[in-house]
Amino acid sequence: MAIHALFPTLVYRAPLTSAANAHFDQRLHDECEAIAASDMAGRRWSAKHYVGGYTSYGSLDRLHLVSPLFDRLRRHIDRHVALFVRSLQYDLSRRRVAMSDCWLNRMPGGIGHSLHLHPASFISGTYYVVVPKGAGALKFEDPRLSRLMAAPPRRADAPRAMRSFVSMAARSSDLILFESWLRHEVPPARYAGERVSISFNYTWVTTPARAGAKKS
Repeated sequence: MAIHALFPTLVYRAPLTSAANAHFDQRLHDECEAIAASDMAGRRWSAKHYVGGYTSYGSLDRLHLVSPLFDRLRRHIDRHVALFVRSLQYDLSRRRVAMSDCWLNRMPGGIGHSLHLHPASFISGTYYVVVPKGAGALKFEDPRLSRLMAAPPRRADAPRAMRSFVSMAARSSDLILFESWLRHEVPPARYAGERVSISFNYTWVTTPARAGAKKS
């Protein structure tokens, strides 16, 4: 008898900066605060779509193209995305993966972000700049959930890989990557202060063949 685990859903997590580079997060936090203070269009958008919090998603969603500090963050993230994509076994010959969108989020205690995915993207993720004690976790949904039909509920003590929902606690200076089709949310949680994060998407583009390359 054999039981095979097929079609895995992979989520990547790693610290992006060390304690020695804590000043980088402080600089990011300061810039996030400055952007949020001046982004009137973003605050208006957030009042309708991100009630109680702030996001630059509806106003400044390519921060890596306008801010040298966010572009430096992009370069850090690029290396981790390359490792993650390699583990997913995609064929990237003559293809290049690049950040397409990058925006910031400020979420006070009691505010949540409902289940969603990131259409027209390949890899998505979040970098946590400031995470107060008790701040909301990132919660992933089993992508097969809508197709389970007559299945009974999972056992409360089921292994994490077998659960219908899996939560990953937010931690400052941590990076989380996942495929963009994976639905996720941030349930409301009670805590003091604001949870500050930077979210982003990556897409892939075809690269031209090198001059002189042989055609098969």
